[in-house]
Amino acid sequence: MPLGSVRPSPLVEQAAARLREQIAGGDWPVGTRLPGETTLAKELGVGRSTVREALRALAGAGLVLSRQGAGVFVIATEPVEDWPTRLRRAAVTDVYEVRMAVEVHAARLAARRRTPEDIAALRAALDRRRAAGTADDAAFVDADIAFHAAVIAAAHNPVLADLFAEFSPVLRESLIELLSLTGLRADDPDTGDEAHEALVRAVADGDAEGAAEVLRGELEDPFAPSRKAE
Repeated sequence: MPLGSVRPSPLVEQAAARLREQIAGGDWPVGTRLPGETTLAKELGVGRSTVREALRALAGAGLVLSRQGAGVFVIATEPVEDWPTRLRRAAVTDVYEVRMAVEVHAARLAARRRTPEDIAALRAALDRRRAAGTADDAAFVDADIAFHAAVIAAAHNPVLADLFAEFSPVLRESLIELLSLTGLRADDPDTGDEAHEALVRAVADGDAEGAAEVLRGELEDPFAPSRKAE
Protein backbone atom coordinates (compact mmCIF):
# COMPACT_ATOMS: atom_id res chain seq x y z
CA MET A 1 0.00 0.00 0.00
CA PRO A 2 1.21 3.57 -0.64
CA LEU A 3 2.85 5.37 2.24
CA GLY A 4 0.98 8.68 1.86
CA SER A 5 2.31 12.13 2.64
CA VAL A 6 2.78 13.32 6.22
CA ARG A 7 1.77 16.62 7.78
CA PRO A 8 4.40 19.31 8.37
CA SER A 9 5.21 18.76 12.05
CA PRO A 10 6.79 16.92 13.72
CA LEU A 11 8.08 15.45 10.50
CA VAL A 12 10.66 13.01 11.85
CA GLU A 13 8.23 11.44 14.35
CA GLN A 14 5.51 11.15 11.73
CA ALA A 15 7.85 9.69 9.14
CA ALA A 16 9.18 7.15 11.67
CA ALA A 17 5.62 6.22 12.65
CA ARG A 18 4.66 5.62 9.00
CA LEU A 19 7.69 3.46 8.44
CA ARG A 20 6.96 1.50 11.63
CA GLU A 21 3.42 0.88 10.38
CA GLN A 22 4.77 -0.58 7.15
CA ILE A 23 7.13 -2.85 9.03
CA ALA A 24 4.59 -3.97 11.64
CA GLY A 25 1.95 -4.53 8.95
CA GLY A 26 4.19 -6.95 7.09
CA ASP A 27 4.71 -4.77 4.02
CA TRP A 28 8.43 -5.00 4.69
CA PRO A 29 9.15 -8.41 6.31
CA VAL A 30 12.30 -9.13 8.31
CA GLY A 31 15.25 -9.28 5.92
CA THR A 32 13.72 -6.85 3.45
CA ARG A 33 15.85 -4.02 2.13
CA LEU A 34 14.02 -0.71 2.46
CA PRO A 35 13.65 1.63 -0.51
CA GLY A 36 16.36 4.27 -0.75
CA GLU A 37 16.18 7.61 1.01
CA THR A 38 15.17 9.43 -2.16
CA THR A 39 12.26 7.07 -2.81
CA LEU A 40 11.08 7.19 0.80
CA ALA A 41 11.36 10.98 0.89
CA LYS A 42 9.23 11.27 -2.24
CA GLU A 43 6.54 8.88 -0.95
CA LEU A 44 6.40 10.54 2.47
CA GLY A 45 6.55 14.05 1.09
CA VAL A 46 9.54 15.05 3.24
CA GLY A 47 13.21 15.78 2.76
CA ARG A 48 15.94 13.17 2.74
CA SER A 49 17.33 14.50 6.03
CA THR A 50 13.97 13.80 7.68
CA VAL A 51 13.97 10.26 6.29
CA ARG A 52 17.53 9.80 7.56
CA GLU A 53 16.55 10.84 11.07
CA ALA A 54 13.44 8.63 10.97
CA LEU A 55 15.55 5.65 9.97
CA ARG A 56 17.94 6.45 12.81
CA ALA A 57 15.00 6.34 15.21
CA LEU A 58 13.93 2.96 13.83
CA ALA A 59 17.48 1.67 14.19
CA GLY A 60 17.50 2.85 17.80
CA ALA A 61 14.29 0.90 18.38
CA GLY A 62 15.94 -2.23 16.98
CA LEU A 63 13.73 -2.40 13.89
CA VAL A 64 16.23 -1.74 11.11
CA LEU A 65 19.95 -2.02 10.54
CA SER A 66 22.05 -0.02 8.11
CA ARG A 67 24.66 -2.02 6.22
CA GLN A 68 27.30 0.11 4.62
CA GLY A 69 27.10 -0.06 0.85
CA ALA A 70 24.07 -2.37 0.95
CA GLY A 71 21.24 -0.27 2.36
CA VAL A 72 18.88 -0.39 5.32
CA PHE A 73 17.32 -3.75 6.23
CA VAL A 74 14.42 -4.74 8.46
CA ILE A 75 15.65 -6.86 11.38
CA ALA A 76 12.54 -6.94 13.62
CA THR A 77 8.84 -6.15 13.41
CA GLU A 78 8.43 -4.90 16.97
CA PRO A 79 10.62 -2.42 18.85
CA VAL A 80 12.95 -3.71 21.53
CA GLU A 81 11.80 -2.68 25.02
CA ASP A 82 14.29 -0.64 26.96
CA TRP A 83 15.46 -1.93 30.34
CA PRO A 84 13.30 0.37 32.53
CA THR A 85 10.17 -0.58 30.57
CA ARG A 86 10.92 -4.27 30.92
CA LEU A 87 11.51 -3.87 34.64
CA ARG A 88 8.15 -2.12 35.10
CA ARG A 89 6.45 -5.13 33.52
CA ALA A 90 8.50 -7.72 35.40
CA ALA A 91 7.13 -9.85 38.22
CA VAL A 92 8.19 -8.65 41.67
CA THR A 93 9.70 -12.05 42.45
CA ASP A 94 11.85 -11.84 39.31
CA VAL A 95 13.12 -8.41 40.37
CA TYR A 96 13.95 -9.81 43.81
CA GLU A 97 15.96 -12.64 42.32
CA VAL A 98 18.04 -10.09 40.41
CA ARG A 99 18.30 -7.99 43.56
CA MET A 100 19.61 -10.99 45.48
CA ALA A 101 22.30 -11.66 42.87
CA VAL A 102 23.40 -8.03 42.62
CA GLU A 103 23.33 -7.06 46.29
CA VAL A 104 24.83 -10.20 47.80
CA HIS A 105 27.82 -9.95 45.48
CA ALA A 106 28.04 -6.20 46.09
CA ALA A 107 28.15 -6.79 49.86
CA ARG A 108 31.02 -9.20 49.36
CA LEU A 109 32.92 -6.67 47.24
CA ALA A 110 32.11 -3.83 49.66
CA ALA A 111 33.77 -5.72 52.52
CA ARG A 112 36.90 -6.12 50.39
CA ARG A 113 37.04 -2.62 48.91
CA ARG A 114 35.47 -0.30 51.50
CA THR A 115 37.23 2.91 52.40
CA PRO A 116 36.90 4.91 55.64
CA GLU A 117 34.55 7.23 53.73
CA ASP A 118 32.39 4.26 52.70
CA ILE A 119 32.10 3.07 56.30
CA ALA A 120 31.11 6.56 57.41
CA ALA A 121 28.48 6.70 54.64
CA LEU A 122 27.10 3.30 55.65
CA ARG A 123 26.80 4.31 59.31
CA ALA A 124 25.12 7.57 58.34
CA ALA A 125 22.69 5.67 56.10
CA LEU A 126 21.93 3.27 58.95
CA ASP A 127 21.21 6.22 61.26
CA ARG A 128 18.84 7.71 58.68
CA ARG A 129 17.09 4.36 58.31
CA ARG A 130 16.61 4.21 62.08
CA ALA A 131 15.31 7.78 62.16
CA ALA A 132 12.79 6.84 59.45
CA GLY A 133 11.35 4.23 61.82
CA THR A 134 8.95 6.90 63.06
CA ALA A 135 7.97 7.95 59.54
CA ASP A 136 5.45 6.46 57.12
CA ASP A 137 6.13 3.38 54.99
CA ALA A 138 7.23 5.36 51.93
CA ALA A 139 9.84 7.35 53.87
CA PHE A 140 11.07 4.19 55.60
CA VAL A 141 11.43 2.35 52.28
CA ASP A 142 13.32 5.32 50.81
CA ALA A 143 15.73 5.23 53.74
CA ASP A 144 16.10 1.46 53.42
CA ILE A 145 16.88 1.67 49.70
CA ALA A 146 19.36 4.51 50.36
CA PHE A 147 21.15 2.27 52.86
CA HIS A 148 21.41 -0.53 50.30
CA ALA A 149 22.61 1.96 47.70
CA ALA A 150 25.42 2.88 50.11
CA VAL A 151 26.44 -0.78 50.28
CA ILE A 152 26.45 -0.93 46.48
CA ALA A 153 28.54 2.25 46.33
CA ALA A 154 31.10 0.73 48.70
CA ALA A 155 31.62 -2.11 46.18
CA HIS A 156 33.13 0.45 43.78
CA ASN A 157 31.67 -1.23 40.71
CA PRO A 158 29.76 1.24 38.50
CA VAL A 159 27.94 -1.52 36.62
CA LEU A 160 26.47 -2.92 39.84
CA ALA A 161 25.52 0.62 40.87
CA ASP A 162 23.77 1.22 37.54
CA LEU A 163 21.86 -2.07 37.79
CA PHE A 164 20.67 -1.22 41.29
CA ALA A 165 19.61 2.26 40.19
CA GLU A 166 17.60 0.78 37.30
CA PHE A 167 15.49 -1.56 39.41
CA SER A 168 15.24 0.66 42.51
CA PRO A 169 11.97 2.35 41.38
CA VAL A 170 10.26 -1.04 40.92
CA LEU A 171 11.72 -2.24 44.20
CA ARG A 172 10.44 0.86 46.01
CA GLU A 173 6.87 0.37 44.80
CA SER A 174 6.82 -3.31 45.72
CA LEU A 175 8.25 -2.71 49.22
CA ILE A 176 5.78 0.06 50.01
CA GLU A 177 2.91 -2.15 48.86
CA LEU A 178 4.25 -5.10 50.85
CA LEU A 179 4.50 -3.08 54.07
CA SER A 180 1.02 -1.68 53.54
CA LEU A 181 -0.50 -5.13 53.00
CA THR A 182 1.32 -6.93 55.81
CA GLY A 183 1.44 -4.21 58.47
CA LEU A 184 4.89 -5.54 59.26
CA ARG A 185 6.02 -2.31 60.90
CA ALA A 186 3.09 -2.07 63.31
CA ASP A 187 4.99 -4.06 65.95
CA ASP A 188 8.49 -3.42 64.60
CA PRO A 189 8.74 0.10 63.09
CA ASP A 190 12.44 -0.32 62.36
CA THR A 191 12.12 -3.82 60.97
CA GLY A 192 15.40 -5.44 59.96
CA ASP A 193 17.56 -3.09 62.03
CA GLU A 194 19.70 -5.85 63.58
CA ALA A 195 20.51 -7.33 60.18
CA HIS A 196 21.43 -3.94 58.77
CA GLU A 197 23.69 -3.22 61.73
CA ALA A 198 25.33 -6.61 61.31
CA LEU A 199 25.90 -5.86 57.64
CA VAL A 200 27.65 -2.59 58.44
CA ARG A 201 29.81 -4.39 61.00
CA ALA A 202 30.78 -7.15 58.55
CA VAL A 203 31.67 -4.66 55.82
CA ALA A 204 33.69 -2.54 58.27
CA ASP A 205 35.52 -5.66 59.52
CA GLY A 206 36.35 -6.74 55.95
CA ASP A 207 34.37 -9.96 56.40
CA ALA A 208 33.32 -10.55 52.79
CA GLU A 209 31.52 -13.87 53.27
CA GLY A 210 29.92 -12.66 56.49
CA ALA A 211 28.57 -9.55 54.74
CA ALA A 212 27.21 -11.66 51.87
CA GLU A 213 25.55 -14.08 54.28
CA VAL A 214 23.94 -11.31 56.35
CA LEU A 215 22.50 -9.68 53.25
CA ARG A 216 21.32 -12.99 51.82
CA GLY A 217 19.50 -13.73 55.05
CA GLU A 218 17.97 -10.26 55.15
CA LEU A 219 16.61 -10.54 51.62
CA GLU A 220 15.08 -13.90 52.44
CA ASP A 221 13.18 -12.65 55.52
CA PRO A 222 9.50 -11.58 55.49
CA PHE A 223 10.45 -8.06 54.37
CA ALA A 224 11.28 -9.57 50.99
CA PRO A 225 8.57 -11.43 49.02
CA SER A 226 9.31 -14.97 47.93
CA ARG A 227 7.78 -17.34 45.43
CA LYS A 228 6.12 -19.18 48.33
CA ALA A 229 4.02 -16.08 48.92
CA GLU A 230 2.69 -16.05 45.37
